[in-house]
Amino acid sequence: MTEREDQPNAQAAEGTTQNSATEEQKAPEQPQVKYSMSPGFSSFLGSNGIGLGISSYQSGKFYLLGQNTDGGLLVDERFFRKAMGIAVPDKDTILLATLFQIIRFRNVLGPEQQINNLYDACYVPRELFVTGEIDAHDVGLLKDGRIVFVNTLFNCLATPSSRHSFTPLWKPPFISKIVKEDRCHLNGLAMEDGVPRYVTAVSKSDTIDGWRDRRYDGGIIIDVATGEIVIGGLSMPHSPRMYNGRLYVLNSGTGELCWVETADKAADATLHVIAFCPGFVRGLGFHGKYAFVGLSKPRYERFEGLALDKKLAETDSEPWCGVQVIDLETGAVAHWFRIDGAIGELYDVAVVGGVFRPMSLGFASNEILGLVTHDELDDASSL
Repeated sequence: MTEREDQPNAQAAEGTTQNSATEEQKAPEQPQVKYSMSPGFSSFLGSNGIGLGISSYQSGKFYLLGQNTDGGLLVDERFFRKAMGIAVPDKDTILLATLFQIIRFRNVLGPEQQINNLYDACYVPRELFVTGEIDAHDVGLLKDGRIVFVNTLFNCLATPSSRHSFTPLWKPPFISKIVKEDRCHLNGLAMEDGVPRYVTAVSKSDTIDGWRDRRYDGGIIIDVATGEIVIGGLSMPHSPRMYNGRLYVLNSGTGELCWVETADKAADATLHVIAFCPGFVRGLGFHGKYAFVGLSKPRYERFEGLALDKKLAETDSEPWCGVQVIDLETGAVAHWFRIDGAIGELYDVAVVGGVFRPMSLGFASNEILGLVTHDELDDASSL
């Protein structure tokens, strides 16, 4: 049973009925989790007309948050094994990377429609690309409609293939070949106008697992068009994003939201820190003057020994899991959403614009069997 604190009006749509699910699709028993939020968080979502997508690879949860009709927080939870990168190319489309699939969801509701007399958007999996277990991270949509994703295990950007697990699209110049060896831990993707602009990697290593020895300050941002390193010296960077013409990034190993002032040479680039967050930061979205930053608890060995440990000690803080809404002008936290209990790690955060109460469907319940929609018949068309 899921318990929620500080927001008694919250509701959750849980995809936990498992009668028709295959063994691979069944949601495991979920230990107790507690949600809490800052006063006004749900009203903030509602007044801005946005929902919020969150993924947790640790729990296999894909969340959609919105404001309920009574003003409380609405939390929709679905199970997708190793839920990772999220992209929202438009109001009616969500992309999600998972353990061995890239999924394209489509909203099946029209402007004035609702489902269950509550939700104003219902995202249904309509295309599934089976990639195999390649450790896909960030995902995006190209101008031509193809999905692009970070193939971390093979150190490249890739697109789904109609025949194979993937089609390589680009690799960093320092990676000598496409091979099943996570060498540099390529992870983040910044898209702009349907074009991959920048990627993040934990290092520029070209040997298997070489990035693990470079976690402290080996992180880099790479310009996809030129292959040049834009800035180095980062600590496990994630979630590069282009927003209003500026390059933002999460310097995860230091717990900082930053923006990058680029220069002709990487050595001359400047990393501007906007805010420190008490956690391993990963997952970044924007709306208006606000950034939505995902926080995780650094529980595992790969997170230890980073500058984040020292910063937490200096601020007398414990790391936590959730999302902080940060004012880009002041660096102050305007709102927050927190998850306590068994879930301690998130991967991505994305803003879903133009909706108030979004939900999705998964494969761990019977709901997807009964929701059948169709296009209108065009009387002028012919076979």
